[in-house]
Parts: sequence; C-alpha cells; structure tokens
Amino acid sequence: MDHKDGWNFSGGADTQFTWDYEDGRERLLALYQKGKDKQWDSVTRIDWDADVDPFDVMGTPEHMISIYGSRQWRKLSDANKRELRQHLASWEFSQFLHGEQGALITSARIVETVPDMDSKFYAATQVMDEARHAEIFSRFLHDKIGMVYPINPHLQRLLQDALSDSRWDLAYLGMQVLIEGLALAAFGVLRDRTDKPLPKQILAYVMQDEARHVAFGRLALRDYYAQLSDKERAEREEFVIDGCYLMRDRFRMQEVWETLGYDQDECLEYMDKGERVRSFRTHLFSRIVPCVKDIGLWGPRVRDAYSEMGVLRMADVDLSTLMRDDEDIAEREDSDRREFAARSKEVESLIEAGEHGAA
Repeated sequence: MDHKDGWNFSGGADTQFTWDYEDGRERLLALYQKGKDKQWDSVTRIDWDADVDPFDVMGTPEHMISIYGSRQWRKLSDANKRELRQHLASWEFSQFLHGEQGALITSARIVETVPDMDSKFYAATQVMDEARHAEIFSRFLHDKIGMVYPINPHLQRLLQDALSDSRWDLAYLGMQVLIEGLALAAFGVLRDRTDKPLPKQILAYVMQDEARHVAFGRLALRDYYAQLSDKERAEREEFVIDGCYLMRDRFRMQEVWETLGYDQDECLEYMDKGERVRSFRTHLFSRIVPCVKDIGLWGPRVRDAYSEMGVLRMADVDLSTLMRDDEDIAEREDSDRREFAARSKEVESLIEAGEHGAA
C-alpha cells in the first residue's frame, strides 16, 4: 500500500536460525572478511566540500542527453535545458537512492532468511554498506542537487516481487543479481563519463562495495541453484525474465517528462527508436546477463528473452575482470586525492615560507 511518505506491504519470508557455526564455505567467508576490511566512513572519505552545479551535475554533453535532437528538445530554451539537466540528475540519483534503500532492506532480509551462517555473516556486512550508500545518495540529492524524485514504478514492482515471496533466494536473485547488477552498470557509465569530482568519487566508492555484493549473490546462488529441480529452476528463470523487462523499462524517465510538462509519448518514442538510448540499455545488462548464466539460470526461455532484448552477447562479459577494475578505480581515486592533498600542502608551505622571507 502506498503512502505519501512511505510504502509498506506484507512480506512472506520465514526466519531461519542455524546451529551449525563451523562449516562455512571458504569463498563466502573470504568475502565476509573483505566486507569487514573494506568498511569506510562517507564523512571522511568523500570530499563533500567540492562544488556541484545543480544545473550541470555530471557535465554531460548535450548530444548525450536522451532526447537530444527530438522535436521536444528543439523547443527548449537555454534555461529549459538547464532545468532539464537538474531534473535528469535528480531522477537518476533518486532511483539510485531508492534502490539502495531496497538493498538495505533486502540484505537485512537475507540475514533473517538465508539458511547458512556464512551467508548471514556476509549479508550483515552488506547491511552496513547499503545504509552508507543510502546516506550518501540522500545527502548528495538534498545538499547538492536540491530535489528528489519518487521511486520509479518498475523498480518498485521488482522490489515488491522479490520481498513478497517466501522463498529466501528470490530476495538474492532480485536484488543481488538484477537490481544491483543493473545499478553497477549504470554507475559505471556515469563514473567513466563524468569529470565532476564529487559524483565521480561517490560512484567509484559505491561501486567498490557493490562489486562484492554481486560476487556474494553469484557464489551463494550458484551453489543453491545446482540443487534445484527443473520445475524450481524454471520458476526462477521466469522471475529473471520478468525482472529484466522491468529493469529495461526502468530508465525511460517518464516521471521527468511528466513533471516538466513535456510530450511524454513523443519523448518515449524518440528514446525507444534512438540508437544512443538503445546502446545505453544494452550496456546496462553487461553485469546481469553473465551473472544469470553463471548461476545456472540459462534455459531456452531466458536465452530467447535476452536475444529479443538484444543483450544475449553480454553473456560472454568477464565479470571478474569488471569487478577487479571497479576495485582498482576506487583505489586510484583515493591515491589521486592523497597526492593532490600532499601537493596542495606543499604549495601552501612554500607560500607561507615566502611570506615569512619577505617579512
């Protein structure tokens, strides 16, 4: 049931305790250790003093805006275009925020419902990660962009589907594979495209955490799905297909066109036909498709659905390499900031020494 300031519905999960504390899977326990080691504080790691122009948050070139060249675009004044940039940035980061709250609730649900202790251990570290991500995106939206959009209905439906089901693995599948996988790809596009320091930092650091989360989902679900019957596996594949169509349509931004009073039908038709948007949507599945294949949900219906979406070729993407790159980029961001701070301190010392010498 929807409310103005919130959303609630009945979940069907069963709480599971286990008294087996000794036999844990080495790979998951290694991720748990990494999750503990990699905790960080958004207040100190991120440079919140960096300036952000709310009307040019990401520095996106005009030709990269989804409706660039359309009839609606040609009607816009310079002031309208600045307003549009703010709304698009707000919409993107708002959906990231809502997704992170969904991930926070889902990872807490995983702690409660997953039957094995090693998964409970790791999911507990993810709860803290997701709380930090929600905190970061909320602060960025309120302090730097100045507006927040409501949750997109496609994302809302997938969250409800994943959290309403009594089967513990559906929360994993919906969040760790589909929602987190798509978010990782979207974060990566924005991180690599922007030259704005603050959003680049935020995206790089969040992606460093998210890479571990997707790895967690892969490990846990691969082991579990290998034991399922054909009927049970087919049910999960149906969930994947429905969820992927929802994720594909999530980035149509119809809430922006409606809020700004644009011709929605024209904007959506232009986006659906445009090569730029189709290419972006295809890239969004670069983290999902190989993960779905890896965990064993790769029957004919799934392959046919991905072929129809034009993303089947993404099955050959090397997820391990992508996740190593995510880790490395975040570490380089830290290194670059430390180097810049050291140089700034050196320059200040030289200036101060010069002033004393002149005196």
